[in-house]
Amino acid sequence: MKTTLIVVLLTMGSYLHAQIGGWNPEMEKDVEEALASMIQRTPKLQVFKDKAHGYAVFPKVTKAGVGIGGAAGRGIVYKGGEIVGASKLKQGSIGLQLGGQQYSEVIFFKDQEAFENFTNGNLKFDAQASAVALDEGASIDAAYNEGVAVF
Repeated sequence: MKTTLIVVLLTMGSYLHAQIGGWNPEMEKDVEEALASMIQRTPKLQVFKDKAHGYAVFPKVTKAGVGIGGAAGRGIVYKGGEIVGASKLKQGSIGLQLGGQQYSEVIFFKDQEAFENFTNGNLKFDAQASAVALDEGASIDAAYNEGVAVF
């Protein structure tokens, strides 16, 4: 049995103070490209983006494991379509696994409460149960779990 836990940490920072805080302008470009690619493959994600209170995009999450595994990535957090900070994603897992992969991930927050749980560092969940493949006829509300949807 494989157990996976994702812990998402948010480092709040103003876009205007980005250079002082070590902002990486390339990351913003990578995030925009990753999100556009995800929406192109799954157009229904545009509805999530438009209706979400906020979202975080991780353009490159690197995952590897030999028995014990982990994943990590850096991303950007948006609220109302504006950048509000940067975030780090960390994941650990135990179980039968071998290999590695890279992928993009987006986390949508349905409401203020879910967004605040994320920005306060209180978001912990089982990634296996939370990552969703969105079917053509699927309801948007059905994809949210406790105000959070992960793709």
